[in-house]
Amino acid sequence: MKMAADEQNLHAHSAVSLKLLQLRPTFLVCLSLLTAAVYGQHFTTIKSDQGIEILENHKKVLFYQVRPKSVDGKYERAGFIHPLYSFNEKSLTEDMPEDHPYHRGIFWAWHQIIWNNKPIADGWMSQNISWEPSKITVQRKKKSITLQSEMLWKSVLDNRATPIVREHTMIRVHQSTSQYRVIDFDIQLFALEDSLKIGGSDDEKGYGGFCLRLKLPGDISFTSGETEVTPLETAVHAGPWMNFTGSFDGNDSRKIGIAVFCDNSNPGHLREWILRKQGSMQNVVYPGRTPVVLSKNGWRLRYRLVIHDTDIETSELEKLYQEYIRKH
Repeated sequence: MKMAADEQNLHAHSAVSLKLLQLRPTFLVCLSLLTAAVYGQHFTTIKSDQGIEILENHKKVLFYQVRPKSVDGKYERAGFIHPLYSFNEKSLTEDMPEDHPYHRGIFWAWHQIIWNNKPIADGWMSQNISWEPSKITVQRKKKSITLQSEMLWKSVLDNRATPIVREHTMIRVHQSTSQYRVIDFDIQLFALEDSLKIGGSDDEKGYGGFCLRLKLPGDISFTSGETEVTPLETAVHAGPWMNFTGSFDGNDSRKIGIAVFCDNSNPGHLREWILRKQGSMQNVVYPGRTPVVLSKNGWRLRYRLVIHDTDIETSELEKLYQEYIRKH
């Protein structure tokens, strides 16, 4: 009964506060309409009023959505990746699918946002929350390109649109090999208000955190190390990395794989995964159902995606994972 009352209060509060959130100023970031920048012989960016596209050797790698985007005025969100491309420049992700219009390619979100022990927003459903981009930069090193994004999460507190979280996200694309492409994510969240907590769905699934809404082929399979994993309705306990394999490029193409590595410095001791074979997202669960304090010192969540052909052996993926965690 208490949860139902809280949900009603949140929905009512969302309706009242929607106009306040819509009054946020137009974001000012260093983006020019359809401008391109070339970084050495490997990487190019195309910047538009919507976001930034990264290309490698003139082939599309990913698009980072900077401007807030909604579905008929609902589920507005900014700061996610879609499309994420295969080596054949086919989209691996879905954005705003009909079954779950709040799923956004590669994204990170949580249902429970609590302040002073009261639910104030739902970051999964985009209720009483907005994302305001404040600074976007692109930097190049010899064999990589790095996009850095600053976002402010805002919610209405005491009838005033208030920044509650500062998000700093780094996305680094490494120079590809003939067999794989590596993309790193470094997501840092800092509380701007005291007594702030964040949690996953308030049910036995506890989903929330780093998510992939992939175009799921009928032959998708899941492996953790050498072990094949069967999805359950609830979270699956597995290893620190998971490999998704299937005909992501279409039934007429060779299978490819998408491996997700979790850095061993990430908070939480267990590695739990929400896995789905159709019509949903894949999720590295953190913190789960029970909300955890987000302090002003913040959380740091780091992940690596490896898009690869299926000639790569499990042992080589394990080697890549070990190299990844040694660097941190």
